[in-house]
Amino acid sequence: MTDLTLKQSQELVDEWITTIGVRYYSELTNTAVLMEEVGEVARIMSRKYGDQSFKKSDEDYDLADEFADVLFVLICLANQTGIDLTEAFYKNMAKKTGRDKKRHANNPKLKTNRDA
Repeated sequence: MTDLTLKQSQELVDEWITTIGVRYYSELTNTAVLMEEVGEVARIMSRKYGDQSFKKSDEDYDLADEFADVLFVLICLANQTGIDLTEAFYKNMAKKTGRDKKRHANNPKLKTNRDA
């Protein structure tokens, strides 16, 4: 298995959709599917890392697979709307860096005991 760039991931998903998946669902349908997949991640996280206990039906969870489901649908939406995720990610990181450079460093809530 080799590392994939975001661009390669977008191309791979597009190829899969157009050859195996027949066609993309509508953007609105994919948005609803994305929310469903994020909900599945949230369910697992609340049980594994939160206070809820696992139901019998949730015991065979695969968090990595659920993350991959979210990523797949997100890539579908990016492809459908003409978004280059690599470009968008770099722009977003630059925005966060400029906006939050000092904000997080000065947040006492984020200090750990070893920082004190």
